[in-house]
Amino acid sequence: MDVIPGQLVLSKAGRDKGKKFIVTTVDKESGYVYIVDGKLRRVDNPKKKKLKHLEVIGITSSKLSEKLKEGRPLQNSEIVKEIKLMETEEIK
Repeated sequence: MDVIPGQLVLSKAGRDKGKKFIVTTVDKESGYVYIVDGKLRRVDNPKKKKLKHLEVIGITSSKLSEKLKEGRPLQNSEIVKEIKLMETEEIK
């Protein structure tokens, strides 16, 4: 499955194993993505992570995706809110 900016992912490896993040940037050539959670990994310091260490949940925030496509800055608070919102969608 292709990963796109604004998508919810779950870390499968590393210190952050089991935590959910939002993809901000995808580098398909190198196989890396940049992820944030708004708390420990903030917008100004995203985590660079290999795709193979992430599980794609399949839920995308249209709000965050549009902002990233347009190049508008994200706020940490809106990332935290969107992750919580998407977690409730995942449960349904």
